[in-house]
Amino acid sequence: MNNNEFPKGFLWGGATAAYQCEGAWNEDGKGFAITDLLTAGTRRNPRKLTTKEESGVYYPAKIGIDHYHRYKEDIKLFAEMGFKVYRMSVSWARIFPNGDDEKPNQKGLDFYRDVFNECHKYGIEPLVSIMHHDTPMALAIKQDGWLCKDTIGAYVKYAKTLFNEYKGLVHYWITFNEINMTMNYFGDVYGAGILSNQTTVIDINNVSDDSMSKEKQNKRFAALHNQFLASALVVKAGHEIDPSNKIGCMIASDAHYPYSCNPINILAAQNSMRKLWYCGDVQVRGEYSYFTKSFLKEKGVTLEITEQDKKILKEGTVDFYSLSYYTSGTDCLDQKVDTDSGNFNLGAANPYLKKSEWGWAFDPDGLRWVLNEIYGRYHIPLFIAENGLGAIDEVSEDGKVHDPYRIEYLKAHTKAMKQAIDDGVDLFGYTWWGPIDLVSASTGEMKKRYGFIYVDLDNAGNGTLERQRKDSFYYYKKLIESNGACVFDE
Repeated sequence: MNNNEFPKGFLWGGATAAYQCEGAWNEDGKGFAITDLLTAGTRRNPRKLTTKEESGVYYPAKIGIDHYHRYKEDIKLFAEMGFKVYRMSVSWARIFPNGDDEKPNQKGLDFYRDVFNECHKYGIEPLVSIMHHDTPMALAIKQDGWLCKDTIGAYVKYAKTLFNEYKGLVHYWITFNEINMTMNYFGDVYGAGILSNQTTVIDINNVSDDSMSKEKQNKRFAALHNQFLASALVVKAGHEIDPSNKIGCMIASDAHYPYSCNPINILAAQNSMRKLWYCGDVQVRGEYSYFTKSFLKEKGVTLEITEQDKKILKEGTVDFYSLSYYTSGTDCLDQKVDTDSGNFNLGAANPYLKKSEWGWAFDPDGLRWVLNEIYGRYHIPLFIAENGLGAIDEVSEDGKVHDPYRIEYLKAHTKAMKQAIDDGVDLFGYTWWGPIDLVSASTGEMKKRYGFIYVDLDNAGNGTLERQRKDSFYYYKKLIESNGACVFDE
């Protein structure tokens, strides 16, 4: 093996989510998911969630990028790039329209079976997220989503249905996407659900803990605890149904640094990293961390954890730790500094790093650092489930999309991955977010593009939906063909 090559069998690929790409939001028996009723937005104008469809309002999930009808075309393009794995999600409401129906929707089951078979046709292994933020709307209205213990049972039934239905077709699973996002503003929507006839404004510029009421904090952590229990029960069930299943967690894993060597900034950065360990310790070690009591006390949270809960968590630990990594954050408590750090509040702007058009710091070294931190703590295989660059792409006069900035980002983060592997980290795969342009989760825009494949669609839902290969498409193909080595040859 070339010293610059990645380990043999390394899983290269791309990642999407059902609600951001499928469209067909009410076709073939599918029910409403919470995410279907998120409006479009921008970085400066927050998205809105309503429990009922409003006339004259654009909901991006209605169209997505029409992957539901075009998945064969899209998977063929993924295969042309050389994908070894396609990380995707199943829409719970497409399988159980109300979340807790007695029987699953057969057309939904058939659709995903067709998708998995299409992947295997090209030698692509599906890696499936069972839950990617899209709680069925009916459960949110009926029982306030993940605040209700009954939702745990509904989720376990849904997951068991997938395990049994797709046994032999899917071997890699993720229980919850970015489960730690339930701690912040996404918790109101993706985690705790919403109340009937309530309108929720998601303010992407105001997500600090200080902005949350004690009641809201309690709801978010209670919902998160229920998700932990659901995940553990599903891991155990998945192993019983098919012992060959590999089931992982998925945690948003931004690196956090102190702004200076002032001890209060160092402690603040340590506290930020505890948000990773809070979730990772429960899902990997099967127990809450030693610091949980003080961590929750600082937030004014009271959490009830029974002895039975502890038993469930200990028996349902994951096989691998998957993560998303896009950027890093910087903590500063001793002075006022620029805090413009993108769609999410990641603290002070780091003066040593350049930013994307959406204010996300470009920090490949942070990826190496966080991989080492995670692996050093848990010593289980790691998988990068999301990494990518959102940018404004334009079709040039020559009719092509030239995106050297995306290639630069990919090269730098590939080198960081290899450095982490050389450090001793057991990293077995990488899926770029997203390999094809899709609806941005944070802002609801199409303008914020991540893909190697351009999709002709604008923020208002206008366009032909035609697919087009960008320059980065050909580079990623080259990278996969060389098993990562090409980034060191230039």
